Amino acid sequence: MSKLSATATNLAALMLLSLPISGWACSSCGCTLSSDWENQGLSSTPGLRVDLRYDYINQDQLRHGSGTASSADVASALTNGTVGETEVKTRNHYYTLGLDYSPNRDWGINVQIPYIDRDHATLGAGDTENTNSHTRSLGDIKLIGRYQGFSEARDTGVLLGVKLPTGKRDANFASGPGAGQQLDRSLQPGSGSTDIILGVYHTRALGKNWDGFAQAIFQAAVQTKDDYRPGNSLNLNAGVRYVDWGSVVPQLQLNARAVRRDSGLNSDPDNTGGRLVYLSPGVTVAVSKSAKVYGFIQLPLYQYVEGLQLSPRWNASVGLNFSL
Repeated sequence: MSKLSATATNLAALMLLSLPISGWACSSCGCTLSSDWENQGLSSTPGLRVDLRYDYINQDQLRHGSGTASSADVASALTNGTVGETEVKTRNHYYTLGLDYSPNRDWGINVQIPYIDRDHATLGAGDTENTNSHTRSLGDIKLIGRYQGFSEARDTGVLLGVKLPTGKRDANFASGPGAGQQLDRSLQPGSGSTDIILGVYHTRALGKNWDGFAQAIFQAAVQTKDDYRPGNSLNLNAGVRYVDWGSVVPQLQLNARAVRRDSGLNSDPDNTGGRLVYLSPGVTVAVSKSAKVYGFIQLPLYQYVEGLQLSPRWNASVGLNFSL
């Protein structure tokens, strides 16, 4: 197998394993897309790799359907009862520790451990000041196994994994008229659900200096708590990168995501679910044989949300990964 083919396989497999930190939901629909590439710690080479990543998602734009929500949209939703408040902002900081171990070239396991720092504000109907929360907590951990030994090139792989309900789900508002009330379930650090994760990918060399991949990921809750079920999601991704600039590797990715509405008595089905398409340019810089730094920006090409939801204007990710 050529070096180019091997790196292309690693790139796509990592994209599959580094799934979104949180599901799409009211006031958290920005947490939808992976910004991870081959540089972030996955390899078909046996051994242990570590990834440290920071993601910034500032949801400060209230949207309705495929456009920005108008005052008439908000007034209509308040009148017909599909919302009881106007979301003001949700600023998310995610710190994720990724551990990846490959006993051989065919098999591997990846663990993603997120820590969530989320600042949220909402304005209740009839209130004159915001109700605020600031949540800092461990999120839901993911464990995902992979197999890519179908051919000598290892250019096709499958995933089977689980998201565990390790995140806190009883956080309260801290100040304002609604202080002491529990946050909406979609704003909690954890969903309370155990999810199954299924994926498939294919990679190939696109020429002397280019790699490419395509992949699909499906995630669904199979066990839930407190009468809340996050909506099933499907991610479709494709990307290319240029590998002839030495230690600097520019990369470009197209991400599409569709999420169904949440369900259950403690959900908000009127204001959850939707569809997104993002363009994600990025760059990786090798600082040594075993360490790389990286950065990505995600720019929305298309956003459609059910009901009223806060969305980001852009997302950013930076990080460091290294082999042990």
